[in-house]
Amino acid sequence: MSAEENKDLVRRFFEARAETDLDELDEMLAPDFVCHTRIFPRQPLGREGNKWAIAQYSAAFSNRRFIVEDQVAEADKVWTRFSVRATQDRREFLGVAPTGREGTYKAIFIHRIEGGKIAEEWSLGTPVTKLMGQRLEQERIERELVE
Repeated sequence: MSAEENKDLVRRFFEARAETDLDELDEMLAPDFVCHTRIFPRQPLGREGNKWAIAQYSAAFSNRRFIVEDQVAEADKVWTRFSVRATQDRREFLGVAPTGREGTYKAIFIHRIEGGKIAEEWSLGTPVTKLMGQRLEQERIERELVE
C-alpha cells in the first residue's frame, strides 16, 4: 500500500473508533494485531482487548470527535497527532464519575500497516493523566464533605 493509502486506513480507523463501529474495526485490524499500550489494568493486548477498551470509552463518553492535526506516513508506519473532544456524561471511567463536561485530550498514535491492515499500535496521550487529576479532585471534595 502507498503512504496515502496507509494514512487513509488510519483516518478511517479513528472514525470507526469515534463511532464505536466494532465491525469496521474488525475489518481494519490484522488477525494478529497487537496494541502495545494498555488503558485498563490487565487489558489484553490483542484486537479483542483493543475493541473492548474502545467500547468502554464509548460507554462513558458521548459526542466523541477525533481531530487529526498532523499525520506522517513512511514505509509501513503512520504517525498521527490528534485531539479528541468528548463529554463524559454516561458513566464512570477509570474511577472518575461522570462530570457532564466536555474535555479535550491530545494523543500521538503510531500504527504499523501490514497487508492493508493495522498490525500494531503504540500510543501516548493526555486522557489518563487528565482523568486521574479529575479523580483526585473528586476524592478531595468527598474527603472535605466527610470531614
